[in-house]
Amino acid sequence: MNNTFMKEKPVFPLIMSMALPMVISMLVNSLYNIVDSFFVAQISEDAMTALSLVFPIQNLVNAIAIGFGVGISSQIAFHLGAGNKHNADIAATHGTVLSAVHGLIMMVVCTLIMPSFLGLFTPDKKVIDLGVRYSGIVFAFSVVIGLDLAFEKIFQAVGRMKVTMFSLMCGCITNIILDPVLIFGLGPFPALGIEGAALATGLGQVLNLIIYLVIYFARPIPVRIRKTCLKPDGSMDKKLYAVGVPAILNIALPSLLISVLNSLLAVYSQSYVVILGIYYKLQTFLYLPASGIVQGMRPVIGYNYGAGEHKRVKKIYMVTLAMSSVIMIIGTVICLAVPRQLMGLFTSNAETVLAGKTALRIISAGFLVSAVSVTACGALEGLGKGTPSLIISLCRYVLIIIPAAFVLSKVFGAVGVWHAFWIAEAATAVVAGLISRKVVWGR
Repeated sequence: MNNTFMKEKPVFPLIMSMALPMVISMLVNSLYNIVDSFFVAQISEDAMTALSLVFPIQNLVNAIAIGFGVGISSQIAFHLGAGNKHNADIAATHGTVLSAVHGLIMMVVCTLIMPSFLGLFTPDKKVIDLGVRYSGIVFAFSVVIGLDLAFEKIFQAVGRMKVTMFSLMCGCITNIILDPVLIFGLGPFPALGIEGAALATGLGQVLNLIIYLVIYFARPIPVRIRKTCLKPDGSMDKKLYAVGVPAILNIALPSLLISVLNSLLAVYSQSYVVILGIYYKLQTFLYLPASGIVQGMRPVIGYNYGAGEHKRVKKIYMVTLAMSSVIMIIGTVICLAVPRQLMGLFTSNAETVLAGKTALRIISAGFLVSAVSVTACGALEGLGKGTPSLIISLCRYVLIIIPAAFVLSKVFGAVGVWHAFWIAEAATAVVAGLISRKVVWGR
């Protein structure tokens, strides 16, 4: 089996064939996130608040697994493109082992810090209790998440996008089915409340991993995890972390942002914290499909970069940018057209719905220009350029939006925080355009 189709097939059909399975799986995953929040909201608004406060740390665990997986995928694709299969096997082997170690560390650390972390944002003991109960189960599956994402990125690196689509869809559909069953106790199952939502999530991830393992052993792929590749290789590990650490930070930075914004918004009303949590659930419908396109692009652009096809690398970038822009336009139209209905899916509080409607309309002004940053970060990671990608993310999630939110909230109240979103997206798009022009168009 070989992957020469990545440098021979016309670019647009190639990106479509690689990205479409990921877009479908990301949309299903988005649906799961929405459904999960919908069922948790039926428990109580306190439960929804607890979920919103746990989300940044939960996202951090996922960020470490996904980000390091990007490093694995980048190295595998590059070495396959350069015709060095042995190094690709080393990247897969070391990446999988290190992913399991990361998961174990995060399971212990996150479980221990969660009570104190929740106490930073709310004095409500009921909300803290709900958050601890939910997170205790979710973080117990951290090792599974690490291995799950390692295998996902290995399959993506060799172009087996349909495998990852099938696995993700099976896991997400399982989550959707188990949510009401375990939360409300349907049939012979006990009503577990918020713990049921956490358990449904974990069991879906276990199913993901089982599917990857079955397919990995049943159907050969161009790279293998081998005992002979376990011996220390500092050079490869350094390369994995050189891309993986910036990718982790790229994904983890939103968690830092959410935590800072929660602290700013909580001063005005707990409802604004709920609105921010709902927004980040809704925006998964927008940014996860865009992420699916970027995931489809990464192995292709990395393979062609390794193969020395620099003209083709530029074309891959432009096609991906156009596809991401279309998704952002669709998201903008929806948020402008039916913001009240979107907020109403998660809360029946009339004041929260009204304030959320305003928030969605303001934030959506930055969706389209964000396509530049999203595409640039993904392309740079695929090329193994972790640091330039990190610079873009720092601008988007820290250096611009946090100061803007702080200043504008002092002037306009909570509404000022919403305006900081589109301001940051516009400014970061300029930075991303300059960096990608220099790196992608250069050699």
